[in-house]
Amino acid sequence: MLKHQNIWAMSLLASAVMLSACQPQKAEPKPEEKTEVKPAEKPDQSMKLIGDTEELNLNMPECDGNSCPEISIERLSSNQSFIDQYIDDEILKELGQILSVEPAQQQEPSASSEADATSAAQSALAQVETPKIKLEKQTAPYMQAFGKLDQELKALSSAQKISLMIKPKILNAELPLATVVLNSSSYLGGAHGSSAQQYYNFDIQAKKLVTLDQIIEPKQRGTLDKKAHEAFKVWVTDSKLADSVSEYEQAWKFKLSNNYYLGKDGLILQYAEYEIGPYVVGLPRLTIPYDQLKGILKPQYFPAAEQKPASEVQAKS
Repeated sequence: MLKHQNIWAMSLLASAVMLSACQPQKAEPKPEEKTEVKPAEKPDQSMKLIGDTEELNLNMPECDGNSCPEISIERLSSNQSFIDQYIDDEILKELGQILSVEPAQQQEPSASSEADATSAAQSALAQVETPKIKLEKQTAPYMQAFGKLDQELKALSSAQKISLMIKPKILNAELPLATVVLNSSSYLGGAHGSSAQQYYNFDIQAKKLVTLDQIIEPKQRGTLDKKAHEAFKVWVTDSKLADSVSEYEQAWKFKLSNNYYLGKDGLILQYAEYEIGPYVVGLPRLTIPYDQLKGILKPQYFPAAEQKPASEVQAKS
């Protein structure tokens, strides 16, 4: 009997082994493949104008009271050094137009500036002259002239507070032209102050300034002049500056400005104070829509933008 039980148990075990051998084998899980995350490529910024302004440290005498002169000069610090240098030079030109500097001031440093230079010489030996420091040194004669003017006004018992501001700003950073505007305002005594806006348009690839004549087709300046004159007439009429355009032009004749930039709505021509109107109109600007510039403006300077109306003016409030 025991012998039969053993045979039966062994038969069951053999059957179980055979059944388990017939079952499909589960596939072993494969290890997860690790996807390599590549760092995102930085976009090429070489054909853009990227930067901000930095304020100059100006050497002005200490002053207390409400009539102390105010002066602020900023320069452009960007990824396009040739533009920064050009704007620095224009800042110096602007200072030269606003302030009268004697030849002696331009050539000979004052006693105070000599002392400052001597005290700073030891540390300056180890310091690289940055564009900002260079411009600060170049503005020194104009700071002396500004301070001298303030002293002269105070000697006349004048309570007038003189001021001067120059600041660049990036208007357009990309193709076709990078544009920087140089804003300036000053009050040096008298009935009222003065302000200006000068636009500089650069071809970043060619590293050069682009003038108005260079963005229009050959022999098209006369046609552009006519278009601008029409915008001028609209401006005079809309602003109600005179009973008729012909009457207005007896005092303020139209002229084509070379101070321009490519705006959203068209070619903008900027004018200075007293250039095509009295002080009350401020800094006039005329806009010629792009749809009126076909055949005049070179194709590469047309943006893919909607065109809007005719002429606008920026007036002083």
